[in-house]
Amino acid sequence: MTTQKLSALAKTIRSKNAGVNLITFDIIFRERETYERVKRSGVLTRESVCKLYRIPPERIADFVEFDPANAIKFTIYRLRPSGSPGDPDIFGAQQYAPLLDIEVPAA
Repeated sequence: MTTQKLSALAKTIRSKNAGVNLITFDIIFRERETYERVKRSGVLTRESVCKLYRIPPERIADFVEFDPANAIKFTIYRLRPSGSPGDPDIFGAQQYAPLLDIEVPAA
């Protein structure tokens, strides 16, 4: 089966702070068709995010397929507050990298 990396399909893949205790992730697509393809594939779900980030389901605050923006968005609870001792990414801006290599099956 032919696949493409999520990074080749999405216009934007990013993570950022969503408050002191949260990091939010946005995967945004230019075309509705590509967005729908990724949704149908099932590669981005609450369960797949838990597996990818090795986190329990209770760390996911929200998971939304937001049709008006052709976007899949999710938010996770941080292990420690942003900027506290031991926080590896104060701005939460470097947490998206595991999403880049997700393989999405051809339509």
